[in-house]
Amino acid sequence: MLSLLNTKRLVAGLCQTGWRPGVSGLVQTRCYRGDAPDDAKTDLIEIPLPPWDEKSGEPIDIKRRRLLYESRKRGMLENCILLSLFAKRYLNTMSESQLQQYDRLINEPSNDWDIYYWATEAQPTPDVYQGEIMEMLKEFTKNRNQEQRLDAPSLEYLEKEA
Repeated sequence: MLSLLNTKRLVAGLCQTGWRPGVSGLVQTRCYRGDAPDDAKTDLIEIPLPPWDEKSGEPIDIKRRRLLYESRKRGMLENCILLSLFAKRYLNTMSESQLQQYDRLINEPSNDWDIYYWATEAQPTPDVYQGEIMEMLKEFTKNRNQEQRLDAPSLEYLEKEA
């Protein structure tokens, strides 16, 4: 039987070395990891996740509704609020290309903290997620108008604006 240390090394090794083709180059295999920017990673355990697959052929109105829901139902409250308010402001006006970028941004990374750190510019955004949507999200996150952002909007607003 493998010791706990060997198991950690094995799992971490699988995630660190597993690369797969992506839309704009190679993308590291998705793993959940509970690290923070200043984490020493001495107790890091990475859990392999299935690869994210883009939903091709999805009607644009269905894609908008799905992204609206996925923006609100996040793994952490900070991103729930940030992404759902961002979606409320921009989702209805995004082009198909922008929707594709947004879909990839919120669904491919395996850790919501990564998205939060990139949006708040606490960590540099990987090139694969850099683009128009990420720049819009970074600017939105700065909250230059000092809007009160304490809660996510209701899910019904998409119907009211249509």
